[in-house]
Amino acid sequence: MKNGNGVFHDVCAKERKDVANMNSRLEELLNSLQKKEEEKLDIASDILANARNELYFALRYLDTALSALHFQADPGCETLGTDGGFLYFNPDWLLNAFLNGKVRVNRLYLHEVLHCLFCHLWQGEKRDAFRWDLACDMAVESILDELYLPAVYRRPGAFRKECYRKMKEELKVLTAEGIYHQLEKIQEEETLARMAGEFRLDDHSRWLRDGKGNTARNRQKEWQDLREKMQTEMETLAKEAAGDSKSLLERIQVENRERYDYKEFLRKFSVLKEEMQVDPDSFDYIFYTYGLEHYGNMPLIEPLETKEIRKIEDFVIVIDTSMSCSGELVRQFLEETYSVLTQSETYFKKVNIHIIQCDDRVREDVAITSAETLKSYMERLTINGCGGTDFRPAFQYVDELVGKQRFSRLKGLLYFTDGRGIYPVKRPAYDTAFVFMEQDFLDVDVPPWAMKIILSPEDLDRDVEEKG
Repeated sequence: MKNGNGVFHDVCAKERKDVANMNSRLEELLNSLQKKEEEKLDIASDILANARNELYFALRYLDTALSALHFQADPGCETLGTDGGFLYFNPDWLLNAFLNGKVRVNRLYLHEVLHCLFCHLWQGEKRDAFRWDLACDMAVESILDELYLPAVYRRPGAFRKECYRKMKEELKVLTAEGIYHQLEKIQEEETLARMAGEFRLDDHSRWLRDGKGNTARNRQKEWQDLREKMQTEMETLAKEAAGDSKSLLERIQVENRERYDYKEFLRKFSVLKEEMQVDPDSFDYIFYTYGLEHYGNMPLIEPLETKEIRKIEDFVIVIDTSMSCSGELVRQFLEETYSVLTQSETYFKKVNIHIIQCDDRVREDVAITSAETLKSYMERLTINGCGGTDFRPAFQYVDELVGKQRFSRLKGLLYFTDGRGIYPVKRPAYDTAFVFMEQDFLDVDVPPWAMKIILSPEDLDRDVEEKG
């Protein structure tokens, strides 16, 4: 019979053995769980690689873009997300999504790539985050819904179709910028929430919205370069692009258009002319002061009273007042033009600007002589016309004004329009630019002698901010 110490030692030995067994079992379990986790990550990576391959075979011109994102597991990611360099994925979500159908995974992979190609990640700093995120998702999904390819196609529901229909009533091309401005008009939270539930599919938490920093700028530049190369490839494969990818090509062309600084563009119409003022570059204060000090009221060198500056004096703005050109857009264009005109270093105090309203004939001609008269004109602005669009009467009328010597030196004409009209065949004696607003964008050809400018509200707002 064992004494108390013997029993105690036996209990301790058994306990040590049990602990050792539990440690061993726990280690085996942890190893097993680790292996399972590694296996899960491997499977998830294979799923994404398979999605990339399927998309590549369906859309050959996307090969470089599809390979530009490196896979990175992140359990904190809701679904898929990107920062322009990595494609973040939640392994659990990805496995479940794949089990429910690979089309869902393919679509969301392409969804992320399109966000990057359109640089949505780096453009949201000065916008309402909720509306901007929703606008970007709607823009991307509208492209995917028009890609009738087995790898990504999913029949859109009735609510989604209705959203597209309403947007297309105001927008010719469903860009994120255009959709965003339409969403700003929607104040019903219930409507916005329902739209978000329909279109918000990915994780935007890693977007570098201010576009600042070397990483953000470099990545944005890389994706812009990819987008430009894509356009070339798609236009080369015109037959393929004109089919299932027509909507994507159209969107790429809009995004790749040249971005204009409106202020710098208007300077194209400036002329060299003398204006009464001291030229600080030519005036020498040392000699001037010396003369005053030693000879009384007799400076050695008189200050120069004139300086040649490039400024705008004679100018014509024609407003297309057809049914297709809205009064709201006209007013916005004039307001932003006014903000540039009031910058004294670019324009004379006294100007000779004719604002002509024209549809299929000239409806109104108002002569503007100063920034104040332009402001007064905008306050009482009414659109006259709303007939068809014919550009020729406006040019004929301006030529008549030139013949009557209503201008001393007419340098240019801006024609604000949507482009759907009859153009003159003959080149006028002055430079001409047809100006389009992005939300009313239609890719039309203008005559070879004319400039074509497509402006977004952001392009115009930038000039206002610089002035302020």
